[in-house]
Amino acid sequence: MKILVAYKRVVDYNVRIQVKPDGSGVVTDGVKLSPNPFDDIALEEALRLRERGVASEVVVATIAPADAQPHLRNGLAMGANRAIHVVCDHAVQPLTAARAFIALVEREQPGLVLLGKQAIDDDANQTGQMLATLWGRPQATFASKLSVEGDKAIVTREVDAGLETLEVDLPAVITTDLRLNEPRFIKLPDIMKAKSKPLETVPFADLGIESGDFLKTVRYAAPTGRSRGVMVKDAAELVAKLKEKGLL
Repeated sequence: MKILVAYKRVVDYNVRIQVKPDGSGVVTDGVKLSPNPFDDIALEEALRLRERGVASEVVVATIAPADAQPHLRNGLAMGANRAIHVVCDHAVQPLTAARAFIALVEREQPGLVLLGKQAIDDDANQTGQMLATLWGRPQATFASKLSVEGDKAIVTREVDAGLETLEVDLPAVITTDLRLNEPRFIKLPDIMKAKSKPLETVPFADLGIESGDFLKTVRYAAPTGRSRGVMVKDAAELVAKLKEKGLL
């Protein structure tokens, strides 16, 4: 079985985001870019399935500008067999990403598609669900445990009320949560091996898909700073203060 893993590049989670002075976006020049943490988890799970003999090949794919090849080499160094780089010079919205991935799915014919449940840059949590719908295949989101038995996947997912276990037929789309696994560290020999692994580039226009970027971002703004705390004498004064602010 082949596993296709969506592998997005984002601003590193340790970086403090700065909004551009004109409000047109966030500052990315000179900022560290890293794999989306949820996608690292998806790739780690794909590699573990291959190591257990469930899968024979793991393919990582991203939609990103031309300078994102080192990002894909990171995925190859983790252990992916090969990579696909859909070259696009602008950020795409979830529906466009899903349409791009369905084009790759139709070409690659994977038995399983793994994605992080969301990307930490937009927190949309939409691409996996849209991909499953376009593909017409089952989906299981927020996976905290995954096993594959024959032509079925058993997924334990986290929901508000606790844990839910689903059985889905393969091929399927599964999105991963933080508690599914801990991604492995990349060793220097693996980085060297990754340089010779196949990395295919595909111009976005060659996919022949229609854009789904229907939302327009008007402006970006940094969160307002927290106001200083106010000391109150007793519960009655606290209630009065909350009523003043319209919170009660």
